[in-house]
Amino acid sequence: MTAPESRLPGPERSPGFLLWRVTLAWQRAMRAALAPHDLTHVQFVLLTTTWWLTRSGEPPTQRQLAEQAGTDTMMTSQVVRKLAERGLMERADDPADARAKRLRITAPGLELVAKALKDVEAADASFFDGVDSDFTDSLAKLSP
Repeated sequence: MTAPESRLPGPERSPGFLLWRVTLAWQRAMRAALAPHDLTHVQFVLLTTTWWLTRSGEPPTQRQLAEQAGTDTMMTSQVVRKLAERGLMERADDPADARAKRLRITAPGLELVAKALKDVEAADASFFDGVDSDFTDSLAKLSP
């Protein structure tokens, strides 16, 4: 049996392992920030991304939302349905494409986005305190 070999002295020098650890810690911070709003992180991302997309044009389709958020289209559809059931979002037929749904955030959804976004941005600022803009640039390079 051959013993494993690594070019690294240990996990503390592995970019993948470090990213894993940082991601877990950041996800804990996001869960804590979103818990008072009764939102999961994916619900927050899809609700807020819908708001961002709507600000820059017409209400997005579910497919556009999934593409922008980087989420699976089926999962996006399921989460959007849950948000609609809670009265935070509405789904309407797209007049240009009978298969597509256009998304609109309701007034209660906008109120929730305003509150949750403030808390998430504060949690982000706290979590990433002391990290310079080069780090954000590096993340942007890695983002698909």
